[in-house]
Formats: sequence, structure tokens, C-alpha cells
Amino acid sequence: MNNTIKFGTDGIRGYANNFPFTKDALEILGYSIARWAINKYKKNSPKLLIGHDTRESCARIKANLETGLLSYNLDIIDAQIMPTPAICKIINYDKSFDFGIIISASHNKYTDNGIKIIDAKHGKLSLHDEKIIEDIFQENLNNINKLNIQKSGTITTWAEAQNFYVKILEKEFTQNYLLNKKIVLDCANGATYKIASQIFELLGAQVITINNNPDGKNINENCGALHTEMLEKAVINNKANTGFAFDGDGDRVIGIDSNGEKIDGDQIIAILTQHPKTNNSNAVVGTIMTNLGLELYLKNKNINLLRTQVGDKYVAQELSKNKLFLGGESSGHIIMTDYLNVGDGIFIALRVLETIIVNNIINLKQFKNIPQITINLPIKIKRELNASPFINIIKKHENILKNGRIIVRYSGTENLLRVMAEGENEELTKSTALELANSLQAELK
Repeated sequence: MNNTIKFGTDGIRGYANNFPFTKDALEILGYSIARWAINKYKKNSPKLLIGHDTRESCARIKANLETGLLSYNLDIIDAQIMPTPAICKIINYDKSFDFGIIISASHNKYTDNGIKIIDAKHGKLSLHDEKIIEDIFQENLNNINKLNIQKSGTITTWAEAQNFYVKILEKEFTQNYLLNKKIVLDCANGATYKIASQIFELLGAQVITINNNPDGKNINENCGALHTEMLEKAVINNKANTGFAFDGDGDRVIGIDSNGEKIDGDQIIAILTQHPKTNNSNAVVGTIMTNLGLELYLKNKNINLLRTQVGDKYVAQELSKNKLFLGGESSGHIIMTDYLNVGDGIFIALRVLETIIVNNIINLKQFKNIPQITINLPIKIKRELNASPFINIIKKHENILKNGRIIVRYSGTENLLRVMAEGENEELTKSTALELANSLQAELK
């Protein structure tokens, strides 16, 4: 093997059949994680909760990863199919757990997969911890035959893990507060396909669920938080009060109002600033992609918007640093720190509904979005964007869109260059974004 691993903005991610998701690489990765855990938690038998989404590759990846994990004396509890935030919440709630692993590529197509590692106390791993795991992996990359991996730890299947999480969620809300509410849920054929409708019904809602029949390949396929067209139609056709779309691992949520209009992460944040627990907050956290319309809305309420780079882990870090309550991304990663330091799509949907009911909110669109155009360009190699000719191309188009914003960045989870333009003049914003994307694409070939 002539490869290595690298943690991105959301763990390790790539094509499910390629390195590092091959048998040998996964065994080394499992070994590396186990060795890191023994050293970090200073225990004879650190306790790990592992779960995954509905991709067909998850079972194979889990089996190979566990071979390496078992090389040290880990106590592994297998929750099977579980939303990412459910794993995060359980290990935070049940103090016997030290860390969690989720096998998922979130909103990506089924041919991708990923591995996320979560610390029970602090959430997503620090750069320091990620570097330790990367270094152990690299150290053993070409010595798999010398590792002599032998089983030392144990694995226990936890069949009731989803029910345990439902009980945790149920305690957060008033009994039957969703009575007489008709709600459509789009589960993206992913990890929320059973658990989402269960909790909404327990809280009194009449639930219509779509895209809840995973076959291993249809996760996120023209559905869920990235593709809300089906949900928009379902809300209108069923005359529902609202709808919510989750992504494949359940850490994102996008809303749909009764008119079939999309309520994205920025609009959700605007709604949640009206929740009783956020009334005294003087700031919320967004990202460089957060719509200017939200910033202006917050300014009128004397609330500051703190921007981070894209990635919910950066939002979480800023929330922790400033001891703030609410933050998130336009894409639907929303964090409320009184509950959890990562996004939980189901919980946030329930909090949104609670806010709407308490404040009798009729119009879910709280502000007018400033026109924003995002274009995704497939790439093979990441070139330095601050070097010529790319920096010159970007500056040229910034001068065209003088009163707007242009953001050009590489995706942290996919092989894409994202080009975003934002400005009051929609025609100029759109034409500038298209011209910039075409110019960059010509240089990237």
C-alpha cells in the first residue's frame, strides 16, 4: 500500500470500495483507533458505541474495522443502524461510554462511505487526536503482516439502542404537544427511516413518512435534505402543517412549510432565535456561506452573527469558545448546545415545531434571502486557490460584484470546488457566478 489516511471536515470519507475502505486498510485503521483509545482514556477496556447508516457497504466496513479494533481490549457495543447524532447523544448521556464510531458518508451517494469518531465528552475529535490516529496508521501501513492482529476485545449487539434514544428524545418535550399536527417526514432512505416517525408519533403527531425503504443503494437518491422536491409535493398533497427532510445519517434537517416552500438552515436558525431558551442570546454562529439576509435579520434583533469556515465542527468550536447556545449551517446542520454539541436533525425539527407552537408563528420564512448562487465543479486535484491564475480570476469577478460576496472553496467531504456568489442584483449575481465557474473550470482541466 502506498496510501495514507487524512481526516477531513467530517471524519474520513471516500469511495466505499477504494482505499482506505479496503480490508487491510480498515484493519490497520481499527488497530490505530484502538491503540489511540487505550492511550487516551487510560483504561484497561475503553467502551465504544458503534453504529452506521443504510449503505450496502456498511456491514463489510464494520466487520473489517472491528477486526482491527479488537486487537486491543475494547468493549464494543454495536447499535447497528443508527443516526449519527443518536450515537453522539447516547455516549454523552450514558457516562459509561468513552467514544463512538459512526460508519456513514452522510449526504453523499451510496457509493461513498466514511468513518466518524466522536469523543463522549467533547464531540468530534481535536486535530491533535486525529493526527495521532493518522500517525499510527502511517507507521503500520506497510507492516500489516507484522501486526499479527489477534482478538482481545469483545463485541455486544444492542438491539434496543434505537428505543433507548427515543426515550431520551421524548423526555425533552411536553407529552402530546404535536396533537392535531400533520407532518410529513422524508428519511432519505437513511438511518432515520424507523426512528423519526416513531418519536413524532409518540409526541402526538399524525405522521406521513416518505423515502423510508432503504435497499442499500437508494440512500439520499433524489430525496432527503439535499433533494426536497418530493417532500414539497407531499406536504401540499397531504395538506400537512409542515414537513422535514433529513439526510442519510440524520444530522441535517431542512423544513418545508404548508405552502411547499423550503425552510433552509438559515431560516431555521431565525425561527430558533425565538425559542424561550435563546431569548437572552446576543450572538449566534453561522459560516461563510450563511445568507446575508439572516445576518441583517439578526442585526435588527440586536443579535450578532459570528461566521466560521464551512463545517459543523467549526460551528461547534465557536459555540463552545463563546459559550453560545445556537449555531448552524445553511445546509441544515443546526446545533443547540443545551442538548448536544453536534447537529441532530430529528431534535432540531422537534424544537422548531415547539418554537412555532409557543410563539404562534404563522409564516416560517422569517426573512428575505439575498440572492445566492452556488455552483459545484467536479475536480481531480486540489490546486492552490491563492496562487495565479486562480486568485486573479476570483479578484476580477469580485470587482464585478462589488456590493456582494464571492466564496470559492474546496468541499471537505467531496471532490468538488464550490463557487458561491451573493448579491442584491439576482441577474448580475447569477451571471457572475456562472462566468467565474466557467473560468475556473477552464484552468482546472
